[in-house]
Amino acid sequence: MATPAETPVVIAGAGPGGLTAAYLLTKRGEHPVVLEADDVVGGISRTVVREGWRFDLGGHRFFTKVPEVEALWHEILPEGDFMLRPRMSRIYYEGKFYDYPLKAMNALGNLGLWEAILCGFSYLWARIRPPKDESNYENWLVARFGWRLYRTFFKTYTEKVWGVPVADMPADWAAQRVKNLDLRKAVVNAILPKRGQTEITTLIEEFQYPKYGPGMMWEVCADKVRSAGGTIEMGARLARINLEGARAVSVTYVQDGTEHTVAASHVVSTMPMRELVHTFAPPPPPEVVAAADDLHYRDYLTVALVVPESRSFPDNWIYIHATDVEVGRIQNYGSWSPYLVKDGRTCLGLEYFVFEGDAMWDTPDDELVALATTELISLGLAAEGDVERGYVVRVPKAYPYYDFSYKANVATIRRWLEANAPNIHPVGRNGMHKYNNQDHSMYTAMLTVENMYGASHDIWSVNVEEEYHEAGSTGRDAPVLPRRTAATAGTRDPG
Repeated sequence: MATPAETPVVIAGAGPGGLTAAYLLTKRGEHPVVLEADDVVGGISRTVVREGWRFDLGGHRFFTKVPEVEALWHEILPEGDFMLRPRMSRIYYEGKFYDYPLKAMNALGNLGLWEAILCGFSYLWARIRPPKDESNYENWLVARFGWRLYRTFFKTYTEKVWGVPVADMPADWAAQRVKNLDLRKAVVNAILPKRGQTEITTLIEEFQYPKYGPGMMWEVCADKVRSAGGTIEMGARLARINLEGARAVSVTYVQDGTEHTVAASHVVSTMPMRELVHTFAPPPPPEVVAAADDLHYRDYLTVALVVPESRSFPDNWIYIHATDVEVGRIQNYGSWSPYLVKDGRTCLGLEYFVFEGDAMWDTPDDELVALATTELISLGLAAEGDVERGYVVRVPKAYPYYDFSYKANVATIRRWLEANAPNIHPVGRNGMHKYNNQDHSMYTAMLTVENMYGASHDIWSVNVEEEYHEAGSTGRDAPVLPRRTAATAGTRDPG
């Protein structure tokens, strides 16, 4: 085997997956080269800083059921930099706030006795006369909750997140991801909630959090990688992965308009799988390219509004099920950490789920700030004159978009890689086109590094346990969607 300095592992992307792989490789004496197209590390887990305000894109609770990931978090970041934060969220629907997870008295008080009775009868009727066709997600939910509860707690938010009618979503994903979800269990949990609940991610009562946001973890990790001899090139766009003899032999990237080529023993990729395939030189067969081009993404933008501290609320976020506003969720960054905001003020992040290139994505920042301000006021979370300033952050390819063909497309690409470039390793959310959380992205990278040293982990089996997913009414799972037509130590194996 050549020495690490001669043939480093090249890593595309300095997010949780890429930096985890880089850090673990340096612990084995390697000198990896990390290529990051952005000017900050952390990927979607970065912390955006604007004029001293810090924004957590999407909200990153540091909670995991993977002990190896838990240990790595605390190895990277000093204990004093972690805070233990309370977990609180609510649902806003028809002018009222519902505790989430649901609590019996709160839900009954908001619905009213008569509406609660009607919901009960609606549920019973659905159990007696369920929809004949449960192949779509709407009917699947109606059969388990009844129409009235479905419309209250599922329909609007799910459609905001994924951009298609619930009736157009296939139900096959639900049987796997939320197969135990039903009204009886929801009611039991609402009436007799378990203290210290950690069985389902959404039900945890508290979580760890870096005091300056999730990006703090990856900024420290990047420093450790550099100190151990690794290289992190910022503003470096991966242009080509050069293939020869059924393996990747080098990587070409562009930085400041200049091309650079570095030899590679392995390539770890966290870049979107669709883009990865287009870097292969020579290119793969047309069917592989077509499979890549048929992978799609759901994008996301945040409008962060500075308001007086009196407009703060205790929730980490509020799910907005109201149909008269576009915003899907509102973060209160001050509830995540007081270090993210400034004295006397807080910052509220209004999250919009979009497709890159659609009307909202292309709306100028000042108009988005005006829209978010109007919606915040209409929801009763601010008054005229409260908003002092606003910032817009766009996040392309935030969520892999699961349509009817994505599994077959990913399988096509995987088969080709295994046969023609087995030393290219996709990891993480976009790298695998898989709805991974931060801890899952890290774990796929951890197992991939072990595989380089002779292990044989199946990283594609990571994140299949139901308890990791956002179960229930929030729609945060990654459902299968209709096709989008527009809009262990040893010697590292050298390849």
